[in-house]
Amino acid sequence: MNTVLTDSASGRDAPAVSIIVPAYNCAAFIGETLESVFAQSFRDYEVIVVNDGSPDTDELERALHPHRERILYLKQQNRGVSGARNAGIQSARGALVCLLDHDDLLEADYLAVLIAAMESDPTIDVIYPNALVFGDSPYAGREFMDMCPSEGEVTFETLVTQQCTVMARVLARRAVIVRAGMFDESLSGPEDFDLWLRIVKLGGRIVYDRRVLARFRRRSGSVSSDPVWMCQQIVRVLDKAQRTMNLMPEEAAVLRRERARFQAALRFCQGKKAFFAGDTKTAIEDLTEANTFFRSSRISLVLFLVRIVPRFLRRAYDIRKRFLGCFV
Repeated sequence: MNTVLTDSASGRDAPAVSIIVPAYNCAAFIGETLESVFAQSFRDYEVIVVNDGSPDTDELERALHPHRERILYLKQQNRGVSGARNAGIQSARGALVCLLDHDDLLEADYLAVLIAAMESDPTIDVIYPNALVFGDSPYAGREFMDMCPSEGEVTFETLVTQQCTVMARVLARRAVIVRAGMFDESLSGPEDFDLWLRIVKLGGRIVYDRRVLARFRRRSGSVSSDPVWMCQQIVRVLDKAQRTMNLMPEEAAVLRRERARFQAALRFCQGKKAFFAGDTKTAIEDLTEANTFFRSSRISLVLFLVRIVPRFLRRAYDIRKRFLGCFV
């Protein structure tokens, strides 16, 4: 059950937007995140912070203290990011919801630009912007859409093939998210990808704006930066879609092909991890299986070197770097 510790919205008219911020182990970042929210040029919003059973609750609440009169603060037992977002959505009073991670930032015109787009085109159900990557990452300074492009219309097929990648810092119609069933709390990631697939299959319209309206923090060592974990979770989401959705024949064909690609990518990443852990036998098995799909001359060369000079290959730092970058 949620505990409401501060309700800054009592007695007020419903805001246009509810900004939902799940909080877990984020005391060092959430103050900066909230400052970016309070700097918005569009002012008709409420802020809902959901403490998802965070182990740093004391530090978190100290960080939130300067803002407690301006937020709705919910506290619950840990349910994961999906459960925290769902709790925020259930408590939201705005017809629109903004999903904001606890360590990301919004540019001052984020709400103004995206709300104007939705007001000018009522068929838009979800809109996401471009973002600038920052933080402890080699990708810092790059734009999200340079790394994860969005090209053409957002459809089931373009989502599955990653022709369109929805950045999770979206503005969406609350009713559309509720109608789609909200976030699946049984998934540990990427739960947002699963939701976008369900929304488009129900006829919802997702669009994007190429302007940089947010900043996306990347941190080394986070679970989402582990390619093995990410491939496993994407395969799980695709399996769920195949099992639960009434797919058109062309959609089912695309899903099967992409599922095979991600499964091969998983074996490739597992092979890399096994090789650098010193398990040459498992590395060869995984890389060989991956290359039955990719049919890559580069992977074939790596396999040859792994078989004949594994110790040299592990010692050679520059070759190791090329190996890590040879994803097909």
